[in-house]
Amino acid sequence: MAPTAYPLAWPPMMPRTKSKQTSRFKTNLPAALKNVRSSLANFGSDSAKPISQLVISSNVTLGSERPSDTGVAVWFVWDSLSVCIAVDRYPKVEDNLQAIHHVLEARRTELRHGGLNIVRATFTGFAALPAPAGKRPWREVLEMPDEKVTADAITARYRRLATLRHPDQPRGSDAAMAELNRARDEAMAEVKGNA
Repeated sequence: MAPTAYPLAWPPMMPRTKSKQTSRFKTNLPAALKNVRSSLANFGSDSAKPISQLVISSNVTLGSERPSDTGVAVWFVWDSLSVCIAVDRYPKVEDNLQAIHHVLEARRTELRHGGLNIVRATFTGFAALPAPAGKRPWREVLEMPDEKVTADAITARYRRLATLRHPDQPRGSDAAMAELNRARDEAMAEVKGNA
């Protein structure tokens, strides 16, 4: 999966936070973005291994700075390692961004006191693993990129798409229907897990 700035490209192997916590950050969205970019640039400079292919991914759009899904994923390449740091524990996008800034600053501290080997070991835990081959995220399959989902909304979307993807339809197939069934099951599991 190639990360996109919009909609949120969450790393497929990382579970989502079920309940949000209030943060004590007092940073607005532009300042939090600046902090993340600055931390990445400083980390690249400190390590003498620049950051490349940076993508800051969220559901923030020009018309909405307060999406229902406030998660943020920062994707980049460092020292030939694809990395993704993703946070969704706070109810505001800017707080999740600020948390990522602090994670990056912690890596700078590791670099100063432990060296490159410790940071490489830490970043291995942030390795941006691809989705299983050919598996699209359920939001993409159900065409629900940034909607707040409920069980009723998932069921309605599933039924509408099933009329198009069923093997008995001209454009349908067994594979398309299986993918739709898997996406519905994953979406329902996530909604129940967040309840």
